[in-house]
Amino acid sequence: MAKKDENKQEFESMQVVAFKLRDEEYGVSILNVQEIRNLTDITRVPFAQDYIKGVINLRGSVLPVIDLKQRLGLEDAPYTENTRIVTITEDDVHVGILVDAVTEVLNLTSKPVDAKKAINNKEGMRFLSGIGNIDGRLIVMLNLPEIIGLPQEGK
Repeated sequence: MAKKDENKQEFESMQVVAFKLRDEEYGVSILNVQEIRNLTDITRVPFAQDYIKGVINLRGSVLPVIDLKQRLGLEDAPYTENTRIVTITEDDVHVGILVDAVTEVLNLTSKPVDAKKAINNKEGMRFLSGIGNIDGRLIVMLNLPEIIGLPQEGK
């Protein structure tokens, strides 16, 4: 009986920063989020990947900004007063991601469902780590290393 309880306890709850892209909610672990900034001027960089919107000056450092909708293959939408740049860190790489709006910080208490069960597209699936269910709200969890373009071990 104790083993059953141990298996249940394998996943500890995690806090997720939830944000909107078009009409869907996405999320990343709060441990990866450094800050949430209002949209500022972004300087375009020649010959950068299409999904790299450009760079911003963040307290004297140059920070690349990823257009997350373009990276995920979603239809573009105009910027609004709710558009934000979420600065994230993954394996000592710092980037900003453009999102339509940051909604809230949520507590994910159960392990997200594997994205493979929800998506039949191998290419698109690599950007997702799972789908969380928080009180009936589905939050698509992002695979930050893939989105940032970090090399994956074993690939």
